[in-house]
Amino acid sequence: MVGMRFAKGHGTENDFVILPDPDGETDLTEETVRLLCDRRAGIGGDGVLRVVRTRAFGGTLAPAARTAESTEWFMDYRNADGSVAEMCGNGVRVFAHYLRHAGLVDGDRFAVGTRDGAKDVRIEADGQITIDMGFVEMQGTSSAELARQTVEGAQISVGNPHLACAVDGPVAEVDLSRAPALDGEAFPEGANVEVYREIAPGVLEMRVYERGSGETRSCGTGIVAAATAATPVGEAATWRVRVLGGECTVLLDRDGAKLRGPAVIVAEGETSLI
Repeated sequence: MVGMRFAKGHGTENDFVILPDPDGETDLTEETVRLLCDRRAGIGGDGVLRVVRTRAFGGTLAPAARTAESTEWFMDYRNADGSVAEMCGNGVRVFAHYLRHAGLVDGDRFAVGTRDGAKDVRIEADGQITIDMGFVEMQGTSSAELARQTVEGAQISVGNPHLACAVDGPVAEVDLSRAPALDGEAFPEGANVEVYREIAPGVLEMRVYERGSGETRSCGTGIVAAATAATPVGEAATWRVRVLGGECTVLLDRDGAKLRGPAVIVAEGETSLI
């Protein structure tokens, strides 16, 4: 087979196709990304993580990503529909795990470049990975129309846009079968929509509809958004957040948010789709 090497990984079952492209030589089109993420005709995934040396971008990064210029490796993340995303919390953990797995970094602490800037990574003794997500920005309130109900929530930026909505009943009963309708002025580029509720002290359950991917088993930035929305402004908190694919921990304090959870590489091979 003539093609490109790839790996497949997931963080709480939010799964990704990983493409090592150190020198940024691959023309990763929207069509190619959609095909790679197709679960019948491709490899299957919620998105693509392209592993690129940051210097390959040649100073073209947007202002929000400029702190990434100090990192060696950049996570070029694409949603399953081929669109470019600013940030992906589960993706950073999987990306960081791949860097260690492939021998591209040494040590338990390093930084990964993203379109939301540099993200500090710490590999914990138990194998969990903690990502410093930085400051989370509360931007007011808004609403979304789901298939069967309207939900109100907090408009939050975790480097990418979110609407985190508390619901009264089990999140399993919320219909996320189609894309939520959002306020176009509040979310001109769309947003991820989370529904969550507190099921025990310090424990949330959550589901998410991700722009560009649909409902996914987990969303790292969405987990942080839900935990932030559930926390009184100005207070520190630690939340365990349960999603369809497992559980992550969010630590909130005056320095911002940290996301801790697992990451797994499940396969490696070569694809002729590129």
